[in-house]
Amino acid sequence: MTLPSTGRRVLVSGASRGLGRAVAQAFAANGDRVAVHYGTRADEARATLDSLPGDGHALTGGDLADPAGAAAVADAAAEALGGIDVLVNNAAVNVRHPLPETSYEEWVALWRQHVDVNLLATANLSHLAARRMIDQGTGGRIVNIGSRGAFRGEPDHPAYGATKAAVHALGQSLAVSLAPHGIAVASVAPGFFATERVAPRLEGPEGAAIRAQSPFDRVATAEEIAAAVLWLASPAAEWSSGAVLDLNGASHLRT
Repeated sequence: MTLPSTGRRVLVSGASRGLGRAVAQAFAANGDRVAVHYGTRADEARATLDSLPGDGHALTGGDLADPAGAAAVADAAAEALGGIDVLVNNAAVNVRHPLPETSYEEWVALWRQHVDVNLLATANLSHLAARRMIDQGTGGRIVNIGSRGAFRGEPDHPAYGATKAAVHALGQSLAVSLAPHGIAVASVAPGFFATERVAPRLEGPEGAAIRAQSPFDRVATAEEIAAAVLWLASPAAEWSSGAVLDLNGASHLRT
């Protein structure tokens, strides 16, 4: 297989801001061409695109919870880039829904939303990208954004924790299935990291307790998570296929 270390064609889902933006920037800085996916935040996605060094990047919008929408996103990315070598499954929802405070109707709706976006969209995009990688015959990489919550538990966000655990399992199944085609699949499991979305929590009364979860007394930056994603997508990381890489500053240790 001839997967290059730079100049690759990379689709990053959910790249309008936060970790997705940091991941897109990391690949672009590496000399890769990036398709920046967004669901509804077109203006923020355009800001991500404008921030990328290099040329040949593209925007692709669409609803990944809809299988037809996922197919359209993959088609648009492949057309704009001339193929897909790397897929980063970053798009996700995470809506608070502790069972004691959540009505049954809301519970059902939120579980469906989390499953559709966090799990099924990841599975569908993985199929769409992997088929292209197989047909290209040059190998490829799929990196999934999982979560520490898959192991630690998410009492206020149970559907998020459960779907991220499923994403880890999906990645391991695909790692075995796709290895004969030179496609490596791995996941990262971040703990708390700073983004625009969680800034009010970090700056508010609970900020100190969140930082104290790690013995480093801080949270990660999105750039630290993106650096790990970039490495897992590299030719050097093929032997990490099937891994779930903990990125939580020793805030949760598992054996």
